[in-house]
Amino acid sequence: MTHDVIIAGAGPVGLMLAGELGLAGIRPLVLERLAEPSTEHKANGLVGQVVPMMDRRGLYERLGGPPGPPQPNANYFMFAALPLDLSLLERSPVYNLAVPQPRIVEVLRDRALELGAEILWGTEITDIAQDDDGVTVRISDTEGARQVRARYLVGADGGHSLIRKRAGIDFPGVSYDRTTGRTVHAAIPEEWVDPATGSLRVPGIGEIRPFLPIRTERGGFAYAPFPGRSPLLNTTEWDRPAPEGPLTLEEMRASIAYVLGAEIPLGPPTGPGEPALRRQLGGNTRVAAQFRDRRIFLAGDAAHVLVFGGGPGLNLGLQDAMNLGWKLAADLAGHAPAGLLDTYDVERRIAARRAVVQSQTQAALLAPGADVTAMREVFAELLTDRSTVQRLADLISGADIRYDMGETDPHPLVGWPAPDFDLRIESGPVRLAELTRAAKPLLLDFTAEGSLAAAVSRWSDRVEIIAVPLDQPPATALLLRPDSYVAWACDSGQPNAAEVEALRAALERWFGPVRVAV
Repeated sequence: MTHDVIIAGAGPVGLMLAGELGLAGIRPLVLERLAEPSTEHKANGLVGQVVPMMDRRGLYERLGGPPGPPQPNANYFMFAALPLDLSLLERSPVYNLAVPQPRIVEVLRDRALELGAEILWGTEITDIAQDDDGVTVRISDTEGARQVRARYLVGADGGHSLIRKRAGIDFPGVSYDRTTGRTVHAAIPEEWVDPATGSLRVPGIGEIRPFLPIRTERGGFAYAPFPGRSPLLNTTEWDRPAPEGPLTLEEMRASIAYVLGAEIPLGPPTGPGEPALRRQLGGNTRVAAQFRDRRIFLAGDAAHVLVFGGGPGLNLGLQDAMNLGWKLAADLAGHAPAGLLDTYDVERRIAARRAVVQSQTQAALLAPGADVTAMREVFAELLTDRSTVQRLADLISGADIRYDMGETDPHPLVGWPAPDFDLRIESGPVRLAELTRAAKPLLLDFTAEGSLAAAVSRWSDRVEIIAVPLDQPPATALLLRPDSYVAWACDSGQPNAAEVEALRAALERWFGPVRVAV
């Protein structure tokens, strides 16, 4: 049996991709060496454009978001432990959803299974070989050694990706050896926590806000509370050798005292799941030389790792999955235009590069030393300027990523995720985000007589066409890819022949030519 797609890795990225393929009717095989889903807290939540993207797949509320559309953070955030005043912006692009990574894995696993994915736990990939028709994957599990085959293989198997190594794809970048990071779940006395704000009150230091790290001359500290369990605490020390042996709470207490210059009482953690208790020496910032090698693709940490991975790396990887899923499905369905699969590497490399810039900039500003402290002082002054805050907020959230849709003079909305808005269809009022949950191409025709819908009806076998009037549409018409990015738009009340032809060109560029009956 030859599978359509094999996904190596049942972490958040691999499971997200499995769900994306499932929406298109593809039943991927997911192979995971762990015997069960990981309970490790690598990330504390989702930040940026990935949050509304989760809404566009019906996952926002399942992940713990409140009912209704996600609301941007218009108050307070951080960049390199410097305050970022988002209230200065007309509309903040920074969205936050506090949800521990084990819960993300649980939700995405359940969704993948609901959509028909097969997940084999406790299955290790030992080798791969690809040819013109597919990829052979050698695996080992409780039944012994055997091999499975697929038309495509996606490596979502982490920063030490076996798939990347066996494919011979380079992983250039920078390694850092100056830091020691510690992460633990630990109980903190109730009187140390402000019941109104959730802030940690440390004598001699003041309030430490949840999820917002602080920097001292000797390192960094962060505090992340979650309902129903002990908070997650993190320290980063610079240029200080770590002791040998497993991390202990006593070592963590000493690290906090060293970094903050103040002690915090820590007790054994409570709550469900395996508590975090880990030490990490150094880190890496690397981007794979290519995200595609013929029939092999890389996604998530297999394609890119950041010195401050965690949440930023997860946000980047989940959007890799949304970008790749519909393109693989189109190819497997036989209507992908030439070069469509290559756009995955092009588009996601842009996003990875911006994430690297963000990560390395923050690392430089968090380092110890009087020169860095002076640079931070100047940087803090710049953060009182609205344009600076806007640029950094866009960088943090990924809102500065615009894809090239192949037009010489594109509409202002083209290349960006479509804005959410309300419209009325036959079944009643609905948000655009609710119409994107099936992950299908979507043409929204707001012209008075639905003239565009009639002109491109030959694509209706693969593009959902909705022609409805709208009082204040963002454009006269919008063509959306399955990942919600705008591929074409126009503002003419009655599109002319050239605009109709441009729409047809966009349809063919992204969704393939119309089949001609013989």
